[in-house]
Amino acid sequence: MRIRITGRNIELTEGLKAAVEDKLKKLEKYFTPDTDVYVTLSVEKERQKVEVTIPMKGNYIRSEQVSNDMYVSIDLVEEVIERQLKKYRTKLVAKHQNAASVFKQEFLDGGAEDDEEIKIIRTKKFDMKPMYPEDACVQMELLGHDFFVFINAETEEVNVVYKRKGNTYGLIGPEY
Repeated sequence: MRIRITGRNIELTEGLKAAVEDKLKKLEKYFTPDTDVYVTLSVEKERQKVEVTIPMKGNYIRSEQVSNDMYVSIDLVEEVIERQLKKYRTKLVAKHQNAASVFKQEFLDGGAEDDEEIKIIRTKKFDMKPMYPEDACVQMELLGHDFFVFINAETEEVNVVYKRKGNTYGLIGPEY
């Protein structure tokens, strides 16, 4: 596992680097040696944020944790990544997906007794009328949701608008 650490608005001390590497080395038992792990440490006002991204074939394992203490954020992010990995293992083993090549075989062969199974408990269907992204944002706000699926009147494709931090919006559309 190759851990790549960057910092934003923070000086990367040897202590911080060592803390990140010590925590994330616990994940080595899951990954092959050539797996890249990208870590970004940042400070915004009193928020100490750690972001970890592990790209895999077609998927990402990602966690972002914020607290008042960088070392607490590092501890939290490792726990979340490990929990995500256990959930993801169940999916990989069940579907025999090729992304499994980044994981060690022992991890994939391990028992799934404590893994949480993903269960869809509700399915919704609704009429989608073409609208502009700005109108979709207004509709999302009226419904009190964090995202809204719609047919874009400009492109005639299914798009999603979503709320971002800082009271801004994002638009997701297909890439061909």
